[in-house]
Amino acid sequence: MHTRESLTEAVRAGGTWDVLVIGGGASGLGTALEAASRGYRTLLLEARDFAQGTSSRSTKLVHGGVRYLAQGNVGLVREALRERGLLRRNAPHLVHDLGFVVPAYDWWAGPYYGIGLKLYDVLAGKLNLGSSKLLNRDEALERTPTLKTDGLRGGILYHDGQFDDARLAVTLLLTLLDHGGVALNHAPVTGLLKDGDRVAGVTWRDEESGEVFEVRARSVVNATGVFVDDVRRMDDPATAPMLSPSQGVHVVVDRRFLPGDSAIMIPRTEDGRVLFAVPWHDRVVIGTTDTPVEHTSVEPRALPEEIEFILRTAAQYLDPAPTREDVLSVYVGLRPLVKAETTDGVGSTAALSRDHVLRVSRSGLLTLTGGKWTTYRKMGEDAVNRAAEVAGLPPRLSLTAGLHLRGWTDAPGGDALAVYGSDAAKVRALPGADAPLHPDLPYTEAEVRWAAREELARSVEDVLSRRTRALLLNARASMEAAPAVARVLAEELGKDAAWAAEQVRAYRELAGGYVLAQPALAD
Repeated sequence: MHTRESLTEAVRAGGTWDVLVIGGGASGLGTALEAASRGYRTLLLEARDFAQGTSSRSTKLVHGGVRYLAQGNVGLVREALRERGLLRRNAPHLVHDLGFVVPAYDWWAGPYYGIGLKLYDVLAGKLNLGSSKLLNRDEALERTPTLKTDGLRGGILYHDGQFDDARLAVTLLLTLLDHGGVALNHAPVTGLLKDGDRVAGVTWRDEESGEVFEVRARSVVNATGVFVDDVRRMDDPATAPMLSPSQGVHVVVDRRFLPGDSAIMIPRTEDGRVLFAVPWHDRVVIGTTDTPVEHTSVEPRALPEEIEFILRTAAQYLDPAPTREDVLSVYVGLRPLVKAETTDGVGSTAALSRDHVLRVSRSGLLTLTGGKWTTYRKMGEDAVNRAAEVAGLPPRLSLTAGLHLRGWTDAPGGDALAVYGSDAAKVRALPGADAPLHPDLPYTEAEVRWAAREELARSVEDVLSRRTRALLLNARASMEAAPAVARVLAEELGKDAAWAAEQVRAYRELAGGYVLAQPALAD
């Protein structure tokens, strides 16, 4: 068992790390696991919680990117499809095949999109999840019964992967620890150490004790997502920003709005994006948008027009269609889109590349940004290759293409504990396995104990937002479950009643931003 205390002591013990990663999202965790699995001495520091930002707020798809194919970015799609197949092999308890129906209401839609999706199959090669095919009207409705029938001619079926993003992040964390790496959440980096003009480590603060520490490293990787420019300014206050961030909004509704076995993909909306309606944890996720934002924040909020766009577009294809009153949760992720070299980044972000980018500053600070969850492993591989080169580390082969992630099993279960894979039996054995947190949520008190003991959860938010997905599945229900979570977490972490009460207050304030109307709750 890795406790926060034991991990903190490992950092305080001194010595020089081979690879120090700033940021505990998809790119940071992928980089740290890549480094640790090669045998490099690896430390990851996360300012808040693992995957607290963009990496827990995706559309929940492991995909090549149909839209990128339409843009002509064949290389990105080919790489993403390969990584999709590898991730499904390495984490079958977290990634599974999902059929997508592209509804056809025009005579030309079937052949037009069908040709493109056949190319998608070809690019996936031996790692393809299933061949695309044309569907007649009855077949399309059998898979997606709530499609509007008026004018429906049929559709196209293709296959992509689906996953739970925050659970994958926690799984990468545990795999990293299993391989000898060290990681701490709630440990913000406050500055960079330099030997002359070269980066030689960082200063960081333990948010729980308030203490500030120095730690030295041969290479430092800035993998902080939409906040990479903040770290780059620690290195050089005059550096020009890399990013033109945009936000993507999703709404979560009841499963009755998409009761079939397949997702729906709308290939072209009024803003030029695709729109997905995806079954996920017995709910339906609908999104997303692509709205440029000037300022990044830890808790971005949906604009009213973004909510209306999603619901209006869904209503064009679904019957019945969800309304504002049906929305169980609204969540927003920020995309770290890299500015085009020839522009100032102003204007639409929909056309900016989703490729990942590596840049090395004059001081040797390595910045990794862009990309997407599907390609996290390749991003990490590229980053560690470059870090080893810059720092003069002994070259070592990458092992992650075939590395089974924590919990790997060839027989994942079909219940809510399936995301734990082979660890599910250990979760069931904990006290509270038969004590639900809330009648409208699929979680138990045992999962809170597991999160505290094994997954470095330190707050009610850590548990309800990322160790479980209660906040996204039903924000109001999660607010009602908060006192039960705080009670169990206080017991596990040795906290008092005042701490638990403050946790409930803070969590409910946060979760209020995920509902369209603030509910009144009694303790």
